[in-house]
Formats: sequence, structure tokens, C-alpha cells
Amino acid sequence: EDGDTLMVGTLPLRVLHTPGHTAGSICLVVGDHLFTGDTLFPGGPGHSTSRDTLRQTIESITRKLYILPSETIIYPGHGAGTTIGASIKEYSVFTSRPHSTDLHGDVLWNES
Repeated sequence: EDGDTLMVGTLPLRVLHTPGHTAGSICLVVGDHLFTGDTLFPGGPGHSTSRDTLRQTIESITRKLYILPSETIIYPGHGAGTTIGASIKEYSVFTSRPHSTDLHGDVLWNES
């Protein structure tokens, strides 16, 4: 459940429920490390199947992940990592431009 702590050996992993990519998507926080699965990658969110799931993913990212310290290291489900601070900067570029009301799919923060 959201907010639960799972112990993996001696490491406490805090669960963040981050619906959007899938209804049950979660991210895991341990110290200054964030495992995001397919919720967040360098450059933007994971694939969305509709404008509603994109909106839900963005809400999960902005309300649950972007409140973490900027130096938090992001480990996505695949590919390179980034930090919360770098992702917030990319997202600010995205929010500064207009977008289609039906935007979804593979969305990058730095593309229109």
C-alpha cells in the first residue's frame, strides 16, 4: 500500500503508489534513491494509453515524486537514470508550451 515500508534485508523501501502507466504502478524509495519502474524516465513519463492515463501519470509524478529532494537519484525500469532535480527542469519546459488535449503515448517533456 502507498506509504508502506518493506524491509529488504536491512534496507527499508518506502512504497509510493503512482498510478497512470498502470493502475497498480508503484515506485520505491530507499534513502536518496528512487526506483520508478515505468512511471518516470529521463525526459518524461512512461508510455500512456490515453489522455486520462497520461494525466494520472503526471499527477503521480508531480504530487508523489517531485516532492522528493532534487538530488534523489532516479532508477527507471530500463535505460539511463537521472535525478529529481533534472526531471523537474525538463518538466518545466513541457509545462511552458501548449499541447494537444489528446496528448498521450510516448511523451517527452522536451518535445512539443
